[in-house]
Amino acid sequence: MERKRPGMPSGARMPHQGAPMGPPGPPYGGSPAVRPGLPSPVMEPSRKRPAPSQQVQQQQQQQQQQQQQAVQNRARNAKRRKMADKILPQRIRELVPESQAYMDLLAFERKLDQTIMRKRVDIQEALKRPMKQQKRKLRLYISNTFNPARPDADDSDGSIASWELRVEGKLLDDPGKQKKKFSSFFKSLVIELDKDLYGPDNHLVEWHRTPTTQETDGFQVKRPGDVSVRCTLLLMLDYQPPQFKLDPRLARLLGIHTQTRSCIIQALWQYVKTNKLQDSHDKEYINCDKYFQQIFDCPRLKFSEIPQRLTNLLLPPDPIVINHVISVDPNDQKKTACYDIDVEVEDPLKSQMSSFLLSTANQQEIASLDNKIHETIESINQLKIQRDFMLSFSRDPKGYIQDWLKSQSRDLKLMTDVVGNPEEERRAAFYHEPWSQEAVSRYFYCKVRTQHLTVFCLLSDTSPVALPLDA
Repeated sequence: MERKRPGMPSGARMPHQGAPMGPPGPPYGGSPAVRPGLPSPVMEPSRKRPAPSQQVQQQQQQQQQQQQQAVQNRARNAKRRKMADKILPQRIRELVPESQAYMDLLAFERKLDQTIMRKRVDIQEALKRPMKQQKRKLRLYISNTFNPARPDADDSDGSIASWELRVEGKLLDDPGKQKKKFSSFFKSLVIELDKDLYGPDNHLVEWHRTPTTQETDGFQVKRPGDVSVRCTLLLMLDYQPPQFKLDPRLARLLGIHTQTRSCIIQALWQYVKTNKLQDSHDKEYINCDKYFQQIFDCPRLKFSEIPQRLTNLLLPPDPIVINHVISVDPNDQKKTACYDIDVEVEDPLKSQMSSFLLSTANQQEIASLDNKIHETIESINQLKIQRDFMLSFSRDPKGYIQDWLKSQSRDLKLMTDVVGNPEEERRAAFYHEPWSQEAVSRYFYCKVRTQHLTVFCLLSDTSPVALPLDA
């Protein structure tokens, strides 16, 4: 019958004959265990330790890896901090009833975060949809100055009479913080002067928008002359989204002169529904009435073909035409012509919504405050642990110290993977048990047998062979 050693786990046995006794780990002379993830040291042929230069490089690499690991751990710990880490444990709330106010603030913060997140999603969805443009008044100022010729002028410019035309403007009741430049409302500006006075090659002054155009608050045109000049200003508005002028027949049918492509298609669909032109059997097709046949030149068509067919029916919008007289009369120098033009601008709410989504001004402050809250909660938990320690020690110092030593012993046993019970083995009574005599006999038997095998191998010049115990 096998006798079990006290303190040993179930299934454990005494070491077999010939088994080396000693601490757990690799056998003597074997290759040492290498920690996973660390590079194995490069050895010189004539020595069993790394070369000095290589050793320094390895230490530097290990330090860099440790620093990177520490940074990753801090980032990972920061991500792990969640709302649950801010909650005070129930035991602390029982000790401090005033902490309920803090828990109420946490609940309010949770509701506030949910509301803000829901509003952010709503704003993102609203920005995806085209927002309605607002109509504003753009006031246009046209004025000119006349510089008579001076015979005593030193430069050539002063000796010739000239005039200067100014075209400026501003948006009335502009609620935006960033004032839009005058040129930002137009796609092109053409000033046509009297062709008889300035000839066919110099009577046009043109400005067209390009991707690299810098916005300006006005335009100036300077030309030589001492007589009044009739001019025509052609201003092409920059519609966003683009607008088109409809073919006269389509404009009379829909009652629309200039509109965006989406609004024109919507008006066509409304006309189809009102006049019941959709095919009752095949909903994809439209049965054209006499007006549709005149415009699209077919008796039947698919509604999906309408956007392509509209391309030939949409024209650029008409420019704004202003006739003006550039006067050289000194009495008319202070006169300024004013014109009000209806322009469409974006709703200022759109820019406010975009700035709200892109705003990160408060995010850093909120993150720093959250870190302070987490640190405070951690310190409170540590203080609670210290308080429990002090209270337990004050109630029963002797019993607490004994329990603490037992706990430390159990932890040490788990950390070092020690087999048995070191606390019992260090007492003399442990070795007076009945099993100790058999253990000593087995130990001496293994020693004597090992010596006999060594002598036999030396005499016979053979390697030792493991023999069974009953051999």
